[in-house]
Amino acid sequence: MSGEECNLFLVVGLGNPGSKYRQTRHNIGFECLDELSQRMGSPTPTTKFEGQFVRGKRNDRELILLWPLTYMNASGRSVAQTAGFFKIPVDRVLIVCDDMSLPLGKLRIRKRGSSGGQKGLGDILKSLGTQDVPRLRLGIDQAPPNWDVADFVLSKFRSDERTTVDQAIGRAVDAIEHWISSGIESCMNEFNRELE
Repeated sequence: MSGEECNLFLVVGLGNPGSKYRQTRHNIGFECLDELSQRMGSPTPTTKFEGQFVRGKRNDRELILLWPLTYMNASGRSVAQTAGFFKIPVDRVLIVCDDMSLPLGKLRIRKRGSSGGQKGLGDILKSLGTQDVPRLRLGIDQAPPNWDVADFVLSKFRSDERTTVDQAIGRAVDAIEHWISSGIESCMNEFNRELE
């Protein structure tokens, strides 16, 4: 493995492209990457690999942030193309996505596992051919009774939820930076404790 490969990380935020999906529950992964990109000095994005990405440094590590533009359920194509081109091994890929099974604003980091019904994550696992892909899930709450699940995940956060969401995004970006500098085990120990 070359020095560049050892020091290069890929963080993928999941969401849907287009202004009508901005700040919806399903797009919280995009929002996390927006925040991290700002911390990196807002580098100019490149459109390639069926997505938009920026490349920069954080905590002395070289980092690529990828926003797939394929729509959520086909995210795997963009991730596989990007990881393949830059020769990034799957243990250095982190998927950031929403999770309806977690309370609003809660984080859960795992180094492997099933998609848990998250279709964008499921497509990525299928495209990469493994479940050994680290992921950071952000809780968006369960759909209320009588709500269609698809309608719920595509709905915008209520104004009274926004403070909790913004705090969760900040903590998620802290977790991403911790993962980059200290690894997945340390990140899980530090950021999964709030669920206990």
